[in-house]
Amino acid sequence: MTRSLLRPFLPYLVLSAVHLVLLVTGPAAAVTATKALLMPALVAAVLTLVRPRRGAALVLLVVAICCSWAGDVLLSFPGETWFVLGLLSFLAAHSVYIALFVGLPRAGRLVTPWAALYAIWYAGFMLLLAPHLGSLFVPVAVYGLVLGSMAALAAGHSGVVAIGGALFVVSDSVLALGRFLPGYDAVVPGAGHDLIVMTTYLAAQGLIALGAILNLRGRALGVRARSRPARGRPVPATAP
Repeated sequence: MTRSLLRPFLPYLVLSAVHLVLLVTGPAAAVTATKALLMPALVAAVLTLVRPRRGAALVLLVVAICCSWAGDVLLSFPGETWFVLGLLSFLAAHSVYIALFVGLPRAGRLVTPWAALYAIWYAGFMLLLAPHLGSLFVPVAVYGLVLGSMAALAAGHSGVVAIGGALFVVSDSVLALGRFLPGYDAVVPGAGHDLIVMTTYLAAQGLIALGAILNLRGRALGVRARSRPARGRPVPATAP
């Protein structure tokens, strides 16, 4: 992986590191401010690396990241209303990621054996949380189903994308445990919880974006190679 490919990710990586440190040290205002800058930095990396800047896959990738940014901002506010709005934003993000993964070229099957693992995760997680969800049972159940579907489809692509999808499941699972499972705070203190959620989330977003970029750049190189006449072969004459 060349330096030219990683250089556009530097602002995202630096902001991620700063944000993770601020989660421990504060102040809260700085945590909120850096969180709002993370996804725009990732979009900037995507737009820098994907040329030409057109095509449905690029649009889907940018829209998914933008929906995630909206979720980041909304979840920064306390209260159940903001939580539900943030949940809906990330639901939209995962739905767009699903459309992206269905459309991206892949070497194998659309659904891999990993889908069974995510089905087991979903069933077990809902059984664990169901008694504590109350009126949020249906929203959380729908969200978990879409999240697991996204990760299962990510597993059908490169290892980079597959790991990104898996880390998204880890991040959201820990977030849900902290919000709904009684006694969780006694096991994982607040700062540790936030670090786990955000470290896995930021790695997930970065890996999915990187994997999609590599896929799109590879496809663009393939198109250019097919459109270039073979060395030593005359270019066919055009009709008068």
